[in-house]
Amino acid sequence: MRLLAITYGTEGDTRPLVMLCHGLMAAGHEVMLLAEGGTLGSASALGVPHAALEGDIHDEVVALVSRGNNTLAASRGLARMARRHVPAWTRQADAAAAGCDAVLTGGLAAFVGMTVAEHHGLPAIGLGMIPLTPTADFPSPFLPRLRLPGALNRLSYGLVNQAVWRTFREPINQARHALGMPPRRSLWRDLPMLYGISPSLLPQPADWPANHRICGQWRLPDSPWQAPSDLQAFLEAGPAPVYLGFGSMTGFDRDRVLPALLDALAPRRVLLFPGWAGVPSTPLPADVFVVGPTPHEALFPRCALVIHHGGSGTTHSACRAGVPSLVMPFAADQFFWAARLQALGVAPAALSPKRLDANTLARAIGFAEHAGTRERAAALGRAMGMETGVAKATDLIQQWLAGNR
Repeated sequence: MRLLAITYGTEGDTRPLVMLCHGLMAAGHEVMLLAEGGTLGSASALGVPHAALEGDIHDEVVALVSRGNNTLAASRGLARMARRHVPAWTRQADAAAAGCDAVLTGGLAAFVGMTVAEHHGLPAIGLGMIPLTPTADFPSPFLPRLRLPGALNRLSYGLVNQAVWRTFREPINQARHALGMPPRRSLWRDLPMLYGISPSLLPQPADWPANHRICGQWRLPDSPWQAPSDLQAFLEAGPAPVYLGFGSMTGFDRDRVLPALLDALAPRRVLLFPGWAGVPSTPLPADVFVVGPTPHEALFPRCALVIHHGGSGTTHSACRAGVPSLVMPFAADQFFWAARLQALGVAPAALSPKRLDANTLARAIGFAEHAGTRERAAALGRAMGMETGVAKATDLIQQWLAGNR
């Protein structure tokens, strides 16, 4: 089969789809991936055919993080982005869909993928790394952490999904008009949905439809990785270090947040990944090694603790490595994953960049280093190591599309 996969977001949105596309190619299918240009490095490395969608996710993330977990600001930011990019995304995706058998769609380009699938008369399958399907078990991950009755939990998804649709509806309908399609007044219904989420981290809710499935993390099988010589020397020079990195998060006060964390971690050895935020302007301690982009799957098992922002991809990689986490969420679903790790007993309560006093950090680090926490993290890692998310998703895609022929 020829398949079009489309997403838009940060590295954490694109990389799992690259892994899924790689698995589909190994199963004999042709795949074209459309995603944000700066996140396609793994596609190049793995030989997954790809093309860059218009736009720069860096600017969008800066605008979002600088406003914190502000739903109204996020909604306005999404609306601006949709108006700017949806027409070009739709033109690109529509051209790429010609001759395909199905469209796999997710991230901020999900409605674009559904539109071009409809235009070409193709089946569409939704892809996600964050639970979007209504359930009574927990509220939408995009809402503040609230304790709600089950019925209200389910309703929360409708509120969030409708709010997102309202921000995209006008530019989507303008793009549909350009394709000669009638306007769409409501969300698509009854599409199959696959999630690259670990069932050990988040069990599948019993009230989900049968064609909405949690598959397991979308990642490659373990493969040999050789660390650069300077990193290898650091890893071998002492005890397992702490990994500290917030990936694509930026727009926060790095000169306050990072030094506070490094002070609390001393005298532990630290691998600092500056990511988009950059290195603090103050001198770094001698036991801190600045590391560039490195495969989490290979690096995290060599760490004693992972301090991160709670993105779905980083969360899964830290848990699969079998090590505890400290999570400092900044926006969107990161608060949801922080709460999941706390509930599983592999991380303390989420840290806040606004409250970094020494006592709070010492208690959090102490919890992460407790023997019981380490034992729970190791058990979670072993359970996740048994999962085969790419193979399961590939099998389901093949089954569902065979039924559409």
